[in-house]
Amino acid sequence: MANSFSRRSFLSGAAALAAAALPPLRSVLMAKSEPLPNILWYVSEDNNPLIGAYGDKLAHTPTIDRLSARGVLYKNVYCTAPVCGPSRFSILTGLYPYTAGASENMGPTDTMVPSYVVPYPVSLRNAGYYCTNNPKKNYCSQFEWLSIWDESSTKAHWRNRPKGKPFMAVFNDFSTHESCLFSPLSGRVKPADVTVPPFLPDTPGVRQDIVTYYNAMEKMDANFAAKLAELEADSVADDTIVFYYSDNGGILPRGKRYCFDEGMRVSMVVYVPPKWAHLAQSTPGSIVETPVTLMDLVPTLLSIIGQRPPEYMHGRALLGRYSAPVQKYAFGGRNRMDERYDLVRTVSDTRYRYVRNYSPHRVYGQHVQFSWQCGSYQDWEAAHIAGTLNPGQDRFWHTKPYEELYDLHADPYQLTNLVNEPEHQANLEDLRHALDEHQLAVNDVGFIPEGSKLKDFVASRRPGAYPLPRVMNLATKAGQGKSESLPAFLDALKDENEVIRYWGAQGLLILGPRAIPALNEVRSAFHYDQSEPVRIALAEALINLDNDREALAALGSILEQESLGVFRLQAINALTYVGGRAKPVLPAIKRSALEDHRHVRSAAEYLVAMLEGTYDPHKFVFKAGGGTWPNPFTEDWDIHNAKPYD
Repeated sequence: MANSFSRRSFLSGAAALAAAALPPLRSVLMAKSEPLPNILWYVSEDNNPLIGAYGDKLAHTPTIDRLSARGVLYKNVYCTAPVCGPSRFSILTGLYPYTAGASENMGPTDTMVPSYVVPYPVSLRNAGYYCTNNPKKNYCSQFEWLSIWDESSTKAHWRNRPKGKPFMAVFNDFSTHESCLFSPLSGRVKPADVTVPPFLPDTPGVRQDIVTYYNAMEKMDANFAAKLAELEADSVADDTIVFYYSDNGGILPRGKRYCFDEGMRVSMVVYVPPKWAHLAQSTPGSIVETPVTLMDLVPTLLSIIGQRPPEYMHGRALLGRYSAPVQKYAFGGRNRMDERYDLVRTVSDTRYRYVRNYSPHRVYGQHVQFSWQCGSYQDWEAAHIAGTLNPGQDRFWHTKPYEELYDLHADPYQLTNLVNEPEHQANLEDLRHALDEHQLAVNDVGFIPEGSKLKDFVASRRPGAYPLPRVMNLATKAGQGKSESLPAFLDALKDENEVIRYWGAQGLLILGPRAIPALNEVRSAFHYDQSEPVRIALAEALINLDNDREALAALGSILEQESLGVFRLQAINALTYVGGRAKPVLPAIKRSALEDHRHVRSAAEYLVAMLEGTYDPHKFVFKAGGGTWPNPFTEDWDIHNAKPYD
């Protein structure tokens, strides 16, 4: 078992790290003879391009539309992870979140990166900029704790800068955040106006959430207009390059947290004033069709101020002196989202989206407490329980294929999986190969189970520590779930490497009843393995295969004794998928529903309701330890400020 971890010990370590991670700031400009433009980032939360300039005829977004007519609209923009924390890690560092340990998961703040990985505010401050953030951070890393900004608060503004300094100011707009769906928002768009996607049932809750989404977009657009007016009022508009973008995919069901286009596709418009036109690569009013990722923002900033982006960055510069050639693909994926584990990787060339599910034994629609406060999720699940959905709508509530391929032009809602269609095999092979090469090139650490000492930027790169080609080969066999792979999974259980053993265990779990011939070997490995993630996966397999009481007791013991929280969360998830067999440890699950680890608590509350037969999508209330979710729009609360490892 990994050593226990506390926020206090992390903070003391972070203090020591700060000097190495953040280079000393200089108060002089990089080159006094060369003036620098101001930079404004206006960031909207959780939205797809529900924007008039992108062709959405129902959207009322005049501010963004006007900006795109004067600037450049990037048509095919993608986040690297379909939720804010991992996505914002990429935006901050220029790295894929799944190259740097726990930053790929939604929630951790303990991810360490080497000192040469410098967050962009530090680079710009070193170049003489006054850098502000208003107010959200949520970087899934130690950078949440370090002072990388001149100011980060609800009062942060370029107006607070010292006279004569250029500014880089970030404003995060919560209007479109997922939580806006928790309270209906009336406005220009009415329920009768909207079109319900075919993968969702046409219910009042679904329609109302779509209405709220559109009206929230209009509200955000008006807020953006007010911020641009402040630039004009301060007579700095002609010297300010303006970026508008959204931080991850949309808030309707199957959007945020999922690797469909609804979760991965975002919006971005950039306006470069005439004075700085030499930094632009496109003329005003242009539309860029080639793939772009939010990870490109950091190298773009550096290129604008005349600095060559460092080699370690995965993004490319879109503007400025060091703008790079277009890319062919946009990669991304997900790992844990809030309290639910999944491992998905995806790639798109803008025409096709390829999705690889390394956890096909988990349903798409795993219950996430935060999302299920939306009426649309509640209505969708209630219709599934009632048996009133058509096959395309019901698919979300079932397990996944290992691979998916969609033609986004012919099938924008991604309803028809083309993996087995002969005429699409060339596209499939192209994207399949591209994803394989990408994962190897960036050292994808998503295969390392959470809580392992190897799940670290440095540790995973030590020679021989993380044999990624072997791991990927085994994870592919596990995802494919073929009976002939049983010997390979059993051999993997004997390996010295924890990650190899973990994927051997995952393979046996995914095989389900087809692993019964190896029951004795599975039981022996469970008793002798020293890795908690491996034992938890084997315990789930044993309970499902043989109702193994020792395995069940072991999961209950983890709930009672484990100190990190991460293994308790894995145990709770395992217990969720053994169904009624988990009832003997219900007292331990109930105690977990009262604790202060919000993800463990969320998963435990749901499991208690399922085991006691009281779960109803419309009536289930997230107690949050006796309270309620705070209002994300108040000044004194950051929507992801609760630290899961407290």
